[in-house]
Amino acid sequence: MKLAGMASNRGRNLLNVADRAPGGAELAVVLTNDADAPVLESARDRGIPTEAVPMRDGETRREHERRVLDGLEGYEFDLVCLDGYMRILSDTFLDATPTTLNVHPSLLPSFPGDDAWGDAIDAGVSVTGCTVHVVTDATDAEGNVVDDLIDAGPIVTQEPIPVYAGDDAAALKDRVLYEGEFRAYPRAVKWFADGAVSIDRDAGRVSVEGDAAGQFPARRLTAGDRAAALRYGENPHQDAALYADYTVDEASVVHAEQLNEGAKGLSYNNYNDADGALNLIKEFDEPAAAVIKHTNPAGCATADSLADAYDRALRTDPMSAFGGIVALNRECDEATATEIVDSFKEVVVAPGYTDDALAVLGEKENLRVLDVGPLGERTDSLTEKALVGGRLVQERDLRTVTREDLEVVTDREPTDAQLESMLFGWHTLKHVKSNGILFADGTETVGIGMGQVSRVDAVRLAAIKAEEHAEGKDAEGAVMASDAFFPYPDGIERAAAAGIAAVIQPGGSQNDDLAIEAADTHDMAMVFTGVRSFRHD
Repeated sequence: MKLAGMASNRGRNLLNVADRAPGGAELAVVLTNDADAPVLESARDRGIPTEAVPMRDGETRREHERRVLDGLEGYEFDLVCLDGYMRILSDTFLDATPTTLNVHPSLLPSFPGDDAWGDAIDAGVSVTGCTVHVVTDATDAEGNVVDDLIDAGPIVTQEPIPVYAGDDAAALKDRVLYEGEFRAYPRAVKWFADGAVSIDRDAGRVSVEGDAAGQFPARRLTAGDRAAALRYGENPHQDAALYADYTVDEASVVHAEQLNEGAKGLSYNNYNDADGALNLIKEFDEPAAAVIKHTNPAGCATADSLADAYDRALRTDPMSAFGGIVALNRECDEATATEIVDSFKEVVVAPGYTDDALAVLGEKENLRVLDVGPLGERTDSLTEKALVGGRLVQERDLRTVTREDLEVVTDREPTDAQLESMLFGWHTLKHVKSNGILFADGTETVGIGMGQVSRVDAVRLAAIKAEEHAEGKDAEGAVMASDAFFPYPDGIERAAAAGIAAVIQPGGSQNDDLAIEAADTHDMAMVFTGVRSFRHD
């Protein structure tokens, strides 16, 4: 797509569009009505042709517009983009050119004047922004400006910008430009370049293909309220803050009440780990406990009592659990609290605490105690990860695998006890960083190998953890869960050497037959889930 840009001053939006080339759009020409406009030199530096068509004394609006059209003659363009072009355009220009866009520094129809920033501050609004709109004729038959028609064309897109206490017009103007217009204008141009825009001029409405596409619209707006300024980020040299979304009803560490007053607040890493721990124990209906370290489970278990679940989770890897996060899916009782304070932990997360439990936990001065309230349903459907320059958004992995989903692929059938361990292991493994391998016995972890770049190395790590770190349990006769298929049989061979008796994995490798053959050779049972459970963040 070729663009004709028109500006009267610096044309920073046009230059931003030129630099970003949204949708492959290129500026064919930049025209100004001021021969001294700085945009001319900036455009020439970028190799963009320029034209200057200043107003002449006594020249009418329509006469000037005819000369502007003459200036654009010879250039091919599909869209006209205005940027601080200080002339109201009439039908003389608009009827002779393709669609013309303009960006206005407010959320139209609010503050349509030429001091939108000052007007927003004077009005005391907490949010303003910018609007990219289709330019329509704002003149009468004689070419006189009709004020009510200025900036009244169909809206293509808008970008909200907060107004902060202490803002003056200059500060707000910069924020609207760099955080609002620099996002909105390229977005609108890209939509036009992609052929995604439909304009109904009679109805005064613009529609964008995909702009209401379920969970993943063409444009996504998020907002958050700062809930806490954190001591620092992942490392002491990084500043950090916590932002909250108060529309989320699901039990969350963001909205949790910290019960032990006087203890230091949670750090960036504490929040991250506590969130991972809470999400893990939400997988289970039975009493469950998990210990998380650096967003990975050091151990997890379910049992008839919460105290037993915690004990079994801890004994998977008590050394790694030092300084970890504990999550419980039941109200914490005194017996469980007594076990928790027996070794150093940073945070406990639970849906409530008995008075006796709080008394025990309160003995540890800086053990942060979080009450997330009733766990209820998992209602937050999306997860997102910030990237430099953008965000990844995906559906949350809420997939539950049942016995009916499992395909037995080996000669040996798994026992009922092994099937129970397989399903426990699978739902715990969803919360282990990939490549991930988990050994389970009953409904407790035995060894976990996480975050390896080789799947066989993840098996080796899980075996080392089971052999060297687990207390009172080992891998002999245990079940192995793998978050993705085995590309080669070496992972199965290494598991057999560790004593693994059964395997649950997604299947789907070109070498599935070799993995099945290896399992049969070692008289192991193996099932396929048909789905994988990668966790990369």
